[in-house]
Amino acid sequence: MKKVYIGLCADLVHHGHINIINEGRKLGDVTVGLLTDKAIASYKRVPLIPFEERKNIIENIKGVSQVIPQETLDYVPNLIMLKPDYVVHGDDWRTGVQRHTRSRVIDVLNEWGGQLVEPQYTKGISSTKMIADQMQIGTTPDLRRKKLRRLLQLKPLVRVLEVHNGLTGRIVEKVNIQDNGISREFDSMWISSLTDSVAKGKPDTGAVDMSSRLQTIEHILDVTTKPMIVDVDNGGFVEHFIYTVKTLERHGVSAIIVEDKVGAKRNSLFENTAGQTQDSIEEFSNKISIGKKAQVTDDFLIIARIESLILNKGLEDALKRAESYIKAGADGIMIHSKQKSPDEILAFCSQYKKFNYKVPLVVVPSTYSEITENELIDAGVNIVIYANHMLRSAYPSMIRTAESILKNQRCHEVGEYCMPIKDILTLIPCDKND
Repeated sequence: MKKVYIGLCADLVHHGHINIINEGRKLGDVTVGLLTDKAIASYKRVPLIPFEERKNIIENIKGVSQVIPQETLDYVPNLIMLKPDYVVHGDDWRTGVQRHTRSRVIDVLNEWGGQLVEPQYTKGISSTKMIADQMQIGTTPDLRRKKLRRLLQLKPLVRVLEVHNGLTGRIVEKVNIQDNGISREFDSMWISSLTDSVAKGKPDTGAVDMSSRLQTIEHILDVTTKPMIVDVDNGGFVEHFIYTVKTLERHGVSAIIVEDKVGAKRNSLFENTAGQTQDSIEEFSNKISIGKKAQVTDDFLIIARIESLILNKGLEDALKRAESYIKAGADGIMIHSKQKSPDEILAFCSQYKKFNYKVPLVVVPSTYSEITENELIDAGVNIVIYANHMLRSAYPSMIRTAESILKNQRCHEVGEYCMPIKDILTLIPCDKND
């Protein structure tokens, strides 16, 4: 029989997939190249259903002879291995994200006289729309909590953006761009004591307690499905830290970041570090260990934030602490710096790579902002947090609007800064059909 190759994501199987497989059956023996989780995550959102489960589903569809992994969005490696007579794909990929993939398929098939067959795309059905509708319904704490670990397994760099209310949460949930055929979006949300406090008109000194923070977290979780990382400062007394872990885990938070400082809360980015004291390695390691014992699931992450570079303790102290915190059970290490150059961060990363046992590495490039994500990946960073940019960008815009109204004694001039009234009325749809 002739050999037929069909590439599928099959995150949500629908009758459009069945139609493509049936068209392939008419031509010969069907091999499905099922995109791996990493392959899908490389150009769009992480699949809802893991690869092995998707593979089991496709293997049991009538007309499929075998299912093999397709490790990249590019079909070429599998096509060269199989040399199929036909590749079957709906005609929807002639434009959009996959048009470059289509061109490469045609080129490689020409090498042995293979043919691309493109049945008409099945109208009225779309996995992307079905998944979007599912996201509109929402998620559960258990499902949300698991997502960060999965992202760390599948993506070279997990991209995280600050949120401080439900609206900013929806922005992180929905904003994406298309760049050279690649869909790019934020993977997770970050809520910190700084932005939560300032958004409430209070200083970042611990004036906003965990009860108030939980209200903000609830507002954001209500309208989003992506995982959340929460800044818990130094976690407080060990006895209190236990309950913070249990509470946030129960709400569906994926991870917390706890800093190795003691005493009164003071933001690390202040130029004057006087009065900021680092905890001992032994005491902070003990706090991590007790926190890990307090959690209920294996999904929840406790990430240790090292302040050695902030407090001018040096690289050796930071590395020593990283080793100890990992031994204590830390699921990740955040290395912090307030230098405008990334040099000391990169020096830490270089030494960290030599550890025999490593956990995910987190950075927050608020001050050394010129470094690119590709440079961070090369350095071995796993999570980048853009920690305060939503609030910092919103405040100047609001000041400009307020000053313009005072100056002109009317609101006409601020129209160019503001979205249309009709858009704000429909910004948050009443239901998924709006």
